[in-house]
Amino acid sequence: MNMIDKMNKAVIFDMDGVIVDTGPYHKQSWYDLAEKHGWRMSEEFFAHTFGMQNYQIIPQMTDDSLSREQIDEAGLWKEIRFRELIAGQIAPLAGVLEIITELKSQGFKLAVGSSGPRMNVEMVLRGSGVKDYYDAIIAGEDVRNGKPAPDTFLAAAKAIGISPDRCVVIEDAVHGVEAAKTAGMKVVAVTTTNPAENLKQADLVVDSLGELSAVDFEGLLD
Repeated sequence: MNMIDKMNKAVIFDMDGVIVDTGPYHKQSWYDLAEKHGWRMSEEFFAHTFGMQNYQIIPQMTDDSLSREQIDEAGLWKEIRFRELIAGQIAPLAGVLEIITELKSQGFKLAVGSSGPRMNVEMVLRGSGVKDYYDAIIAGEDVRNGKPAPDTFLAAAKAIGISPDRCVVIEDAVHGVEAAKTAGMKVVAVTTTNPAENLKQADLVVDSLGELSAVDFEGLLD
Protein backbone atom coordinates (compact mmCIF):
# COMPACT_ATOMS: atom_id res chain seq x y z
CA MET A 1 0.00 0.00 0.00
CA ASN A 2 1.41 3.38 -0.94
CA MET A 3 1.73 6.39 1.36
CA ILE A 4 -1.30 8.14 -0.15
CA ASP A 5 -3.47 5.13 0.70
CA LYS A 6 -2.12 5.05 4.26
CA MET A 7 -3.10 8.69 4.78
CA ASN A 8 -6.55 8.16 3.23
CA LYS A 9 -8.33 6.71 6.24
CA ALA A 10 -11.31 7.52 8.43
CA VAL A 11 -13.41 6.28 11.31
CA ILE A 12 -17.13 7.06 11.35
CA PHE A 13 -18.81 6.89 14.75
CA ASP A 14 -22.45 6.20 15.32
CA MET A 15 -23.47 8.32 18.32
CA ASP A 16 -26.19 6.65 20.40
CA GLY A 17 -24.68 3.69 22.21
CA VAL A 18 -21.18 4.35 20.84
CA ILE A 19 -20.13 7.80 22.06
CA VAL A 20 -22.74 8.11 24.82
CA ASP A 21 -25.11 5.52 26.29
CA THR A 22 -28.31 7.33 25.38
CA GLY A 23 -30.35 4.12 25.14
CA PRO A 24 -32.18 4.39 28.49
CA TYR A 25 -33.32 7.94 27.69
CA HIS A 26 -34.49 7.02 24.20
CA LYS A 27 -36.33 4.02 25.60
CA GLN A 28 -38.12 6.09 28.23
CA SER A 29 -39.09 8.76 25.71
CA TRP A 30 -40.55 6.08 23.40
CA TYR A 31 -42.54 4.57 26.28
CA ASP A 32 -43.80 8.05 27.18
CA LEU A 33 -44.87 8.67 23.58
CA ALA A 34 -46.65 5.31 23.43
CA GLU A 35 -48.48 6.03 26.69
CA LYS A 36 -49.53 9.47 25.44
CA HIS A 37 -51.16 8.01 22.31
CA GLY A 38 -52.15 4.54 23.50
CA TRP A 39 -49.67 2.94 21.10
CA ARG A 40 -47.77 -0.30 21.65
CA MET A 41 -44.21 -0.40 22.93
CA SER A 42 -42.09 -3.23 24.30
CA GLU A 43 -38.49 -4.06 25.09
CA GLU A 44 -38.37 -6.27 22.00
CA PHE A 45 -39.75 -3.54 19.74
CA PHE A 46 -37.30 -0.99 21.12
CA ALA A 47 -34.36 -3.34 20.57
CA HIS A 48 -35.54 -4.23 17.05
CA THR A 49 -35.91 -0.60 15.93
CA PHE A 50 -32.95 0.97 17.77
CA GLY A 51 -30.80 2.85 15.27
CA MET A 52 -33.67 3.59 12.89
CA GLN A 53 -35.23 7.00 12.28
CA ASN A 54 -38.57 8.11 13.72
CA TYR A 55 -40.33 8.03 10.36
CA GLN A 56 -39.49 4.33 10.18
CA ILE A 57 -40.45 3.50 13.77
CA ILE A 58 -43.67 5.43 14.51
CA PRO A 59 -45.90 3.81 11.83
CA GLN A 60 -45.05 0.41 13.36
CA MET A 61 -46.32 1.50 16.79
CA THR A 62 -49.97 1.85 15.79
CA ASP A 63 -52.61 0.18 13.65
CA ASP A 64 -53.83 3.61 12.57
CA SER A 65 -52.80 5.08 9.23
CA LEU A 66 -50.83 8.20 10.11
CA SER A 67 -50.10 11.14 7.82
CA ARG A 68 -46.54 12.34 7.46
CA GLU A 69 -47.55 15.42 9.44
CA GLN A 70 -48.80 13.24 12.32
CA ILE A 71 -45.62 11.15 12.22
CA ASP A 72 -43.47 14.28 12.28
CA GLU A 73 -45.46 15.75 15.16
CA ALA A 74 -45.13 12.56 17.21
CA GLY A 75 -41.43 12.36 16.43
CA LEU A 76 -40.90 15.95 17.51
CA TRP A 77 -42.67 15.27 20.84
CA LYS A 78 -40.52 12.20 21.41
CA GLU A 79 -37.27 14.08 20.76
CA ILE A 80 -38.23 16.97 23.03
CA ARG A 81 -38.95 14.42 25.75
CA PHE A 82 -35.58 12.74 25.09
CA ARG A 83 -33.72 16.03 25.50
CA GLU A 84 -35.58 16.71 28.75
CA LEU A 85 -34.58 13.31 30.11
CA ILE A 86 -30.92 13.39 29.10
CA ALA A 87 -30.17 16.99 30.13
CA GLY A 88 -27.39 16.91 32.69
CA GLN A 89 -26.78 13.19 32.16
CA ILE A 90 -24.40 13.32 29.18
CA ALA A 91 -21.00 11.69 29.56
CA PRO A 92 -18.85 9.80 27.05
CA LEU A 93 -18.62 6.04 27.37
CA ALA A 94 -15.43 4.42 28.64
CA GLY A 95 -12.58 4.63 26.15
CA VAL A 96 -14.24 7.15 23.84
CA LEU A 97 -11.98 10.14 24.51
CA GLU A 98 -8.88 7.97 24.45
CA ILE A 99 -9.60 6.31 21.09
CA ILE A 100 -10.70 9.61 19.51
CA THR A 101 -7.50 11.39 20.48
CA GLU A 102 -5.32 8.46 19.43
CA LEU A 103 -7.01 8.15 16.04
CA LYS A 104 -6.60 11.88 15.42
CA SER A 105 -2.91 11.68 16.35
CA GLN A 106 -2.46 8.86 13.83
CA GLY A 107 -3.93 10.84 10.93
CA PHE A 108 -7.45 9.43 10.79
CA LYS A 109 -10.27 11.70 9.75
CA LEU A 110 -13.25 11.36 12.05
CA ALA A 111 -16.97 11.74 11.40
CA VAL A 112 -20.25 11.08 13.14
CA GLY A 113 -23.02 9.26 11.28
CA SER A 114 -26.18 9.30 13.39
CA SER A 115 -29.86 8.59 12.76
CA GLY A 116 -30.78 11.16 15.38
CA PRO A 117 -32.09 14.67 14.70
CA ARG A 118 -29.33 17.27 14.44
CA MET A 119 -30.52 19.06 17.58
CA ASN A 120 -30.01 15.86 19.58
CA VAL A 121 -26.67 15.09 17.95
CA GLU A 122 -25.28 18.57 18.57
CA MET A 123 -26.50 18.54 22.18
CA VAL A 124 -24.96 15.16 22.97
CA LEU A 125 -21.65 15.81 21.23
CA ARG A 126 -21.24 19.17 22.95
CA GLY A 127 -22.30 17.76 26.31
CA SER A 128 -19.84 14.88 26.08
CA GLY A 129 -16.98 17.21 25.13
CA VAL A 130 -16.11 15.54 21.81
CA LYS A 131 -17.77 17.68 19.13
CA ASP A 132 -14.63 19.55 18.09
CA TYR A 133 -12.73 16.35 17.33
CA TYR A 134 -14.96 15.51 14.37
CA ASP A 135 -14.36 16.68 10.81
CA ALA A 136 -18.01 16.14 9.78
CA ILE A 137 -21.31 15.36 11.46
CA ILE A 138 -24.17 13.67 9.59
CA ALA A 139 -27.58 13.62 11.28
CA GLY A 140 -30.97 12.20 10.36
CA GLU A 141 -32.05 15.26 8.37
CA ASP A 142 -29.05 14.95 6.07
CA VAL A 143 -30.13 11.75 4.31
CA ARG A 144 -33.18 10.50 2.45
CA ASN A 145 -33.10 6.94 3.79
CA GLY A 146 -32.27 5.98 7.36
CA LYS A 147 -30.34 2.91 8.49
CA PRO A 148 -30.21 0.06 7.51
CA ALA A 149 -29.83 1.92 4.20
CA PRO A 150 -26.19 2.99 3.70
CA ASP A 151 -26.98 6.67 3.07
CA THR A 152 -25.80 7.97 6.46
CA PHE A 153 -22.34 6.48 6.24
CA LEU A 154 -21.89 7.24 2.55
CA ALA A 155 -22.78 10.88 3.28
CA ALA A 156 -20.22 10.97 6.10
CA ALA A 157 -17.50 9.54 3.85
CA LYS A 158 -18.32 12.09 1.16
CA ALA A 159 -18.26 14.95 3.67
CA ILE A 160 -14.71 14.12 4.76
CA GLY A 161 -13.46 13.17 1.31
CA ILE A 162 -12.56 9.55 2.09
CA SER A 163 -13.59 6.62 -0.09
CA PRO A 164 -15.93 4.09 1.60
CA ASP A 165 -13.42 1.25 1.40
CA ARG A 166 -11.02 3.33 3.54
CA CYS A 167 -13.59 3.93 6.29
CA VAL A 168 -14.22 1.96 9.45
CA VAL A 169 -17.60 2.43 11.15
CA ILE A 170 -18.19 1.97 14.88
CA GLU A 171 -21.74 0.82 15.61
CA ASP A 172 -23.79 -0.80 18.35
CA ALA A 173 -27.07 -1.45 16.49
CA VAL A 174 -27.85 -4.30 14.12
CA HIS A 175 -29.35 -1.89 11.58
CA GLY A 176 -26.24 0.26 11.79
CA VAL A 177 -23.90 -2.66 11.19
CA GLU A 178 -25.97 -3.63 8.15
CA ALA A 179 -25.88 -0.05 6.86
CA ALA A 180 -22.10 0.13 7.15
CA LYS A 181 -21.54 -3.21 5.43
CA THR A 182 -23.90 -2.20 2.61
CA ALA A 183 -21.83 0.99 2.25
CA GLY A 184 -18.75 -1.15 1.65
CA MET A 185 -17.07 -0.24 4.93
CA LYS A 186 -15.40 -2.24 7.68
CA VAL A 187 -17.32 -2.32 10.96
CA VAL A 188 -16.39 -2.47 14.62
CA ALA A 189 -19.40 -3.32 16.78
CA VAL A 190 -19.58 -2.51 20.48
CA THR A 191 -21.95 -4.47 22.71
CA THR A 192 -23.52 -1.47 24.45
CA THR A 193 -27.08 -2.26 23.38
CA ASN A 194 -26.83 -5.68 21.71
CA PRO A 195 -25.18 -8.98 22.61
CA ALA A 196 -22.23 -10.05 20.51
CA GLU A 197 -24.21 -12.79 18.72
CA ASN A 198 -26.53 -10.15 17.25
CA LEU A 199 -23.56 -8.21 15.85
CA LYS A 200 -21.69 -11.05 14.17
CA GLN A 201 -21.93 -9.38 10.76
CA ALA A 202 -19.33 -6.87 12.00
CA ASP A 203 -15.63 -7.38 11.29
CA LEU A 204 -14.71 -6.95 14.96
CA VAL A 205 -16.88 -7.04 18.10
CA VAL A 206 -15.78 -5.53 21.43
CA ASP A 207 -17.44 -4.80 24.75
CA SER A 208 -15.84 -1.36 25.09
CA LEU A 209 -13.94 1.11 22.96
CA GLY A 210 -11.32 0.95 25.70
CA GLU A 211 -10.27 -2.39 24.20
CA LEU A 212 -9.21 -0.73 20.95
CA SER A 213 -6.20 1.17 19.65
CA ALA A 214 -5.44 2.85 16.33
CA VAL A 215 -3.55 -0.32 15.33
CA ASP A 216 -6.82 -2.25 15.29
CA PHE A 217 -8.34 0.20 12.80
CA GLU A 218 -5.20 0.18 10.66
CA GLY A 219 -5.40 -3.61 10.61
CA LEU A 220 -8.99 -3.60 9.37
CA LEU A 221 -8.07 -1.28 6.51
CA ASP A 222 -4.92 -3.18 5.58
